[in-house]
Amino acid sequence: MKVIGVIPARLHSTRFPGKVLADLCGKPMIQHVYERARLSKYLSDLWVACDDASIVKAVESFGGKVKLTSSHHVSGTDRVAEIVKDIPCDGVINIQADEPLLGLSMVDQVVEGLLEPEASVSTLAKVVEEGKDFRNPNVVKVVCDEKGFALYFSRAAIPYLKSPQKGIPFQGLRHIGLYGYKKDFLMEFSRRSPSSLELIESLEQLRVLEMGRKIKVVLTSENSIGVDTPEDLARVSRQIS
Repeated sequence: MKVIGVIPARLHSTRFPGKVLADLCGKPMIQHVYERARLSKYLSDLWVACDDASIVKAVESFGGKVKLTSSHHVSGTDRVAEIVKDIPCDGVINIQADEPLLGLSMVDQVVEGLLEPEASVSTLAKVVEEGKDFRNPNVVKVVCDEKGFALYFSRAAIPYLKSPQKGIPFQGLRHIGLYGYKKDFLMEFSRRSPSSLELIESLEQLRVLEMGRKIKVVLTSENSIGVDTPEDLARVSRQIS
């Protein structure tokens, strides 16, 4: 299975404009993400798909592969689909551009999930204990069947703990937004309009489930910190330096 990685990068972020080019310990943040993703033992190629010439210049300056895509895409997935349509491959890993502390095994775990014959998509999840993260709508939760395929993703606390006193073991799962796609499915997915549940929860992966396709969820013990604000960048900087 030939798998390539794509890092969709948008210059204008609402909460932190230009964050992918923000200086992080002497390098633009996108470079940290690229260098960590490149350590994957499975990826045969790695690209940045971006919407601005300044990102192209930055990526080329550190020797990365980059393509300029349409500025009208509404999601990173659409940007990924544009770049891979003419690249021969079997699978595509969509790597977030704002996670410079990407766990070194996380990309490989997503690739391994994509090897499941039934899976159209693969992704990651991490155990989260009941508490403020479990009830936080900004933390996406997922529930799975006994084979590790997603049943549903939600911003709500799922499963709902109606009877914790009965001694049923609790294992809430926090979704981690790193995705692998079979290429043929990615092309089909990108042509579809957003689905009803996707719009209600503002979760793109629900479109996959509404299409009747399977998402393999791989459990990981690794952590990754997304950078959404300058304060997040400072926190990551302290961990790197």
